[in-house]
Amino acid sequence: MTQTASAAPAWQVAQWFNTATPLTLDALRGKVVVLTAFQMLCPGCVAHSLPQAARVAALFPREQVQVIGLHTVFEHHEAMTATALRAFLHEYRIAFPVAIDQPGSDGPIPLTMRAYGMRGTPTLILIDGEGRLRQHLFGRIEDLELGARIAGLVAEAAALPMPAAPTPPRSATSDEAACSDDQCAIDMDDDKR
Repeated sequence: MTQTASAAPAWQVAQWFNTATPLTLDALRGKVVVLTAFQMLCPGCVAHSLPQAARVAALFPREQVQVIGLHTVFEHHEAMTATALRAFLHEYRIAFPVAIDQPGSDGPIPLTMRAYGMRGTPTLILIDGEGRLRQHLFGRIEDLELGARIAGLVAEAAALPMPAAPTPPRSATSDEAACSDDQCAIDMDDDKR
């Protein structure tokens, strides 16, 4: 993983999906930007990076974090059209904004992919609230590590220290003692026996 602090290059986009207006880095200043570069026919993208991007979009408030998908086609150009991408986004229920990287005129590598020096897909780019390229990762990153990195950039953007640990849940009463999909509570009456 590369960490830098230079200005992130502007995106060169042919078309946008899932947004009423085109998005730019200047318009997103103050937010952490999570850019996931993918191709529809990339197994790692479909199995890991796109579902992870959807989890990030669902977890972090949009006022703090903007997830962007970048469909950056460097192979199988005939199969990966805008019409195919529209159907793909619908079928996979991808709701965050997605841009089609502008094709290059002098080879198979699209312009934004070239500007960022991406080696392939999936590629994850983290841009801080000041529009600086902070992390560049080719391949996969675990959810917990990515969440911590994003949270650090969010705290930095807000000029606040890292959030404190969550407050422990209050003790359960015997009526509340049970397991759910998220947690198991102790039956306090059993504890007194």
